[in-house]
Amino acid sequence: MAHAESHTGLIWKVFGILSLITAVEVVLGISKPDSLHLSNFLGTSILNWIFLILTLAKAYGIAWYFMHLKQEKAGLRRAIVWTSVFLICYLSVLVLIEGNFLGDVLSGRYTKWFYR
Repeated sequence: MAHAESHTGLIWKVFGILSLITAVEVVLGISKPDSLHLSNFLGTSILNWIFLILTLAKAYGIAWYFMHLKQEKAGLRRAIVWTSVFLICYLSVLVLIEGNFLGDVLSGRYTKWFYR
Protein backbone atom coordinates (compact mmCIF):
# COMPACT_ATOMS: atom_id res chain seq x y z
CA MET A 1 0.00 0.00 0.00
CA ALA A 2 2.95 2.36 0.53
CA HIS A 3 3.77 2.03 -3.18
CA ALA A 4 0.31 3.35 -4.15
CA GLU A 5 0.56 6.25 -1.70
CA SER A 6 3.88 7.35 -3.17
CA HIS A 7 2.33 7.45 -6.64
CA THR A 8 -0.64 9.39 -5.33
CA GLY A 9 1.68 12.02 -3.93
CA LEU A 10 3.60 12.17 -7.21
CA ILE A 11 0.40 12.55 -9.21
CA TRP A 12 -0.72 15.45 -7.01
CA LYS A 13 2.72 17.07 -7.30
CA VAL A 14 2.69 16.82 -11.10
CA PHE A 15 -0.91 18.05 -11.15
CA GLY A 16 0.10 21.06 -9.06
CA ILE A 17 3.05 21.92 -11.32
CA LEU A 18 0.96 21.59 -14.49
CA SER A 19 -1.81 23.69 -12.91
CA LEU A 20 0.70 26.38 -11.97
CA ILE A 21 2.08 26.48 -15.51
CA THR A 22 -1.47 26.73 -16.88
CA ALA A 23 -2.31 29.53 -14.45
CA VAL A 24 0.78 31.47 -15.55
CA GLU A 25 -0.25 31.03 -19.19
CA VAL A 26 -3.80 32.22 -18.49
CA VAL A 27 -2.63 35.27 -16.53
CA LEU A 28 -0.13 36.22 -19.25
CA GLY A 29 -2.76 35.66 -21.95
CA ILE A 30 -5.29 37.89 -20.21
CA SER A 31 -2.92 40.66 -19.10
CA LYS A 32 -0.70 40.60 -22.23
CA PRO A 33 2.08 42.85 -20.85
CA ASP A 34 3.29 45.36 -23.45
CA SER A 35 6.92 44.70 -22.55
CA LEU A 36 6.51 41.07 -23.62
CA HIS A 37 3.86 41.41 -26.31
CA LEU A 38 5.26 44.34 -28.31
CA SER A 39 8.88 43.18 -28.27
CA ASN A 40 10.47 41.14 -31.03
CA PHE A 41 12.81 38.18 -30.56
CA LEU A 42 13.68 35.77 -33.37
CA GLY A 43 10.70 36.76 -35.50
CA THR A 44 7.97 36.89 -32.87
CA SER A 45 7.19 38.45 -29.52
CA ILE A 46 8.75 37.27 -26.28
CA LEU A 47 5.24 36.47 -25.04
CA ASN A 48 4.80 33.95 -27.88
CA TRP A 49 8.13 32.33 -26.97
CA ILE A 50 7.03 32.09 -23.33
CA PHE A 51 3.77 30.41 -24.39
CA LEU A 52 5.65 28.01 -26.66
CA ILE A 53 8.16 27.04 -23.97
CA LEU A 54 5.51 26.62 -21.25
CA THR A 55 3.32 24.52 -23.56
CA LEU A 56 6.26 22.28 -24.43
CA ALA A 57 7.06 21.90 -20.72
CA LYS A 58 3.46 20.85 -20.03
CA ALA A 59 3.45 18.38 -22.92
CA TYR A 60 6.72 16.89 -21.70
CA GLY A 61 5.40 16.55 -18.14
CA ILE A 62 2.19 14.91 -19.31
CA ALA A 63 4.05 12.44 -21.52
CA TRP A 64 6.72 11.74 -18.90
CA TYR A 65 4.43 11.00 -15.96
CA PHE A 66 0.92 10.29 -17.23
CA MET A 67 1.92 8.38 -20.37
CA HIS A 68 4.54 6.48 -18.31
CA LEU A 69 7.58 7.37 -20.43
CA LYS A 70 9.59 7.59 -17.24
CA GLN A 71 9.45 3.80 -16.85
CA GLU A 72 10.35 3.00 -20.48
CA LYS A 73 13.78 2.14 -21.80
CA ALA A 74 16.08 5.02 -22.67
CA GLY A 75 16.05 4.32 -26.41
CA LEU A 76 12.27 4.44 -26.68
CA ARG A 77 12.12 7.62 -24.56
CA ARG A 78 14.71 9.32 -26.76
CA ALA A 79 12.95 8.23 -29.95
CA ILE A 80 9.63 9.64 -28.80
CA VAL A 81 10.89 12.82 -27.12
CA TRP A 82 13.47 13.87 -29.74
CA THR A 83 11.15 13.15 -32.65
CA SER A 84 8.43 15.22 -31.01
CA VAL A 85 10.84 18.05 -30.17
CA PHE A 86 12.17 18.12 -33.73
CA LEU A 87 8.70 18.15 -35.29
CA ILE A 88 7.40 20.83 -32.93
CA CYS A 89 10.43 23.07 -33.58
CA TYR A 90 10.16 22.50 -37.33
CA LEU A 91 6.44 23.29 -37.43
CA SER A 92 6.90 26.33 -35.17
CA VAL A 93 9.57 27.77 -37.48
CA LEU A 94 7.36 27.16 -40.52
CA VAL A 95 4.39 28.87 -38.88
CA LEU A 96 6.52 31.85 -37.84
CA ILE A 97 8.08 32.23 -41.31
CA GLU A 98 4.81 31.87 -43.20
CA GLY A 99 2.94 34.09 -40.74
CA ASN A 100 5.56 36.81 -41.15
CA PHE A 101 5.35 36.52 -44.95
CA LEU A 102 1.56 36.74 -44.85
CA GLY A 103 1.81 39.86 -42.68
CA ASP A 104 4.18 41.43 -45.20
CA VAL A 105 1.85 40.60 -48.10
CA LEU A 106 -1.23 41.95 -46.36
CA SER A 107 0.57 45.14 -45.31
CA GLY A 108 1.33 45.84 -48.97
CA ARG A 109 5.07 45.38 -48.81
CA TYR A 110 5.10 42.93 -51.75
CA THR A 111 1.93 44.09 -53.53
CA LYS A 112 2.63 47.82 -54.04
CA TRP A 113 3.70 47.20 -57.65
CA PHE A 114 0.26 45.68 -58.36
CA TYR A 115 -1.72 48.78 -57.37
CA ARG A 116 0.29 51.36 -59.37
